[in-house]
Amino acid sequence: MGIVSEAHNVKVLGGGNNNNNNNNQTIVLGHGFGTDQSVWKHLIPHLVDEFQVILYDNMGAGTTNPEYFDFDRYSSLEGYAYDLISILDELQVHSCIFVGHSVSGMVGVIASVTRPDLFSKLVMIAASPRYLNDVDYFGGFEQEDLDQLFDAMGKNYKAWCSGFAPLAVGGDMDSVAVQEFSRGDMRQILGLVSVPCHILQSFKDLAVPIVISEYLHQHLGGESIVEVMSSEGHLPQLSSPDVVIPVLLRHIRYDIAA
Repeated sequence: MGIVSEAHNVKVLGGGNNNNNNNNQTIVLGHGFGTDQSVWKHLIPHLVDEFQVILYDNMGAGTTNPEYFDFDRYSSLEGYAYDLISILDELQVHSCIFVGHSVSGMVGVIASVTRPDLFSKLVMIAASPRYLNDVDYFGGFEQEDLDQLFDAMGKNYKAWCSGFAPLAVGGDMDSVAVQEFSRGDMRQILGLVSVPCHILQSFKDLAVPIVISEYLHQHLGGESIVEVMSSEGHLPQLSSPDVVIPVLLRHIRYDIAA
């Protein structure tokens, strides 16, 4: 593997060893902030006999080398999307199904707008284009909510980390994760998406209100489908694998247009 793959701890697993990488041959799994590729541990065993599976860590995850972190590059989600594209190009993946959790759902959106040829579809879990409420938009948080959240982090970070943080963001006070959580807004690019999107959402998620899934469905440019799962929390693939894994597998295998 090349330097990009090494920097992102890329792992290629599974039995789909077809160099042509047909549409349903390669699955790429992207994790959210505050986590790493280990969030997919319950899903991977169900994929490797049928697909080639690519795992990677977003730059800034605790498993990555901090010397590779560039604050300018990662001041927006575009930097993470370009990393994803670079990984696919380095591995000579010509088309894949991208499964993105939390912020990686939006990373997949950006990457698919930039290089739609690389993605046969996106499967998004607990994704949100904006966390802050706005006029005619309910993202889940008012600015004062986030101010209180960050104030609580400063006063007792350890307690905050063991409580709300793993559900919502992860990362430390100065991390890009926290910055993007408070100010990121991807709504304007949703209409540019042309690949099919599968939107999966827990019925109760402190970080992403259930209305967000319908917002994405209404505003994504390509075909989309929504499923609200009977799981709770922002990391349902870890907290409720018995519920979430069958749903994920069904959406990975199912084509909207079929």
